[in-house]
Amino acid sequence: MDGTGNSSEMDPEQQANLAQMEPMASSYADGLSPYEHKGTCGGKEIFDTEEEVQRKIQILASWVKQSKHIVCHTGAGISTSAGIPDFRGPQGVWTLEAIGEKPKFNKSFNEVLPTSTHMAIKTLVDHNIVKFVVSQNIDGLHLRSGLGRQHFAELHGNMFTEQCDKCKGLFLRSNATTSVGCKYLDKDCPGKKGRLCRGKIKDTILDWEDNLPEEELNMANWHSHLADLSIAMGTTMQIVPSGNLPTFAKNRGGKLVICNLQPTKHDKKADLIINTYTDRVMDGLLKALKLEASSYEPSLDPTKEAANQSISWDFPKDVLSATKRLHLDLCHKVSKRTKKETENNEPARGEKKVKKHEDDSSLSGVIGQQVKEDEDAVVKEEI
Repeated sequence: MDGTGNSSEMDPEQQANLAQMEPMASSYADGLSPYEHKGTCGGKEIFDTEEEVQRKIQILASWVKQSKHIVCHTGAGISTSAGIPDFRGPQGVWTLEAIGEKPKFNKSFNEVLPTSTHMAIKTLVDHNIVKFVVSQNIDGLHLRSGLGRQHFAELHGNMFTEQCDKCKGLFLRSNATTSVGCKYLDKDCPGKKGRLCRGKIKDTILDWEDNLPEEELNMANWHSHLADLSIAMGTTMQIVPSGNLPTFAKNRGGKLVICNLQPTKHDKKADLIINTYTDRVMDGLLKALKLEASSYEPSLDPTKEAANQSISWDFPKDVLSATKRLHLDLCHKVSKRTKKETENNEPARGEKKVKKHEDDSSLSGVIGQQVKEDEDAVVKEEI
C-alpha cells in the first residue's frame, strides 16, 4: 500500500486483512462510477403508533396463514440495524455527502452479522411459509444467515461471491471482496466438480452499467409471478426491475404488504403499509405465528466453510427447471398478457437495456444496473 491508500498491488491475504479493518460500506459507495441522479435524500421517516403496529402485524399474520406462495423482497432497511448505512436515509451516505460528512456508524462487511429480520426470514423459509426471497442487497447477510441457495436471488451481486468469466460459475468467498463493478480479482477459476477451467475470477457487485445476472433475475421473476402475498421490506421500490417485482402478486389477485419508514413508489398498490422498523415487524410476526426465531450459527454460515475449500454457489439446475415449469403451468395466461403489454417498448433478449437513476438501495443494496427506461414497465419473460 502506498501513501495514497492505494491497495491495488496488495496480495489477496493483505486485501483480506485490510477488509477486516476498513469501513467497507463507505468504500463500496466510493467504488461505484460517478452518477449525478441520486434522487431525493434525507426524506422524513414515518412511524406508526405502537397500537397501529400491533394491529397491522396481526393483519399480516392472518394473511400469512392464508397464503400459499409468499415472497419477501428486501432492500436497504433490513440491514441498517446491523450497522450498514443506507444511501438516502437521514444518516445515509448520500444525505451526509451533500453536507461534506460521512456516516458515523460504518462497519466492515466482514464484521456485521444477520439482523432479526434476516433470521426471521430464514425461520419462515425453514417452516415452508416463505417460498422465496428477492434481495437488492449486496451485504451477504441472507447468505450468512444460513438461508438455502435455492430460496433466494440477489439481483445486484454479493460481497461474498465471485464469478468466472468463462464458465460463469459462482463461488463463495470467506471474506468480503474489496472490488466493486465486476472487476477481475487476479484469481484463476477453481473449476467445478474436478473440471479445470481457464477462466478468470471477477467480483459480482454490479455498477451502474452492468447487466443483471440472468438466473437470479429469472428466479426472482418466476417466484414474483407465483406469489399470492408479497412482503416488501426496507425498500422504496424505485429501482427497476427489482422495484416492480413485488407488485406482480396483484396480477393473480394476491396482496402486497410494504414495511418501510419512508413512502414508496408502490404505496397506492399496497394492501397494507407498516411504517416501522422491519426487525420489529418480523419479531412480532413470528410471535403471532408462535414460531421461535433461528439464531445466527457460524456453523451454518457457508462463508466459514469457504475459507478451507472452493464452494460452488450456482443455482441447482433441477431447482431452475422446476421453478420454470411451475411458473409456466400456473402463470401462463398472466405471462402472455405481461409480454403483450410490454412487447412494444422492451428490448429484445440479448440487447442492452439502459440504466435508470431512481434507486432506493442502501450500501447493502447496489445502486446501478442496466434497466428499462420506463420505470413502470415490467420485466420481459425470458423463457
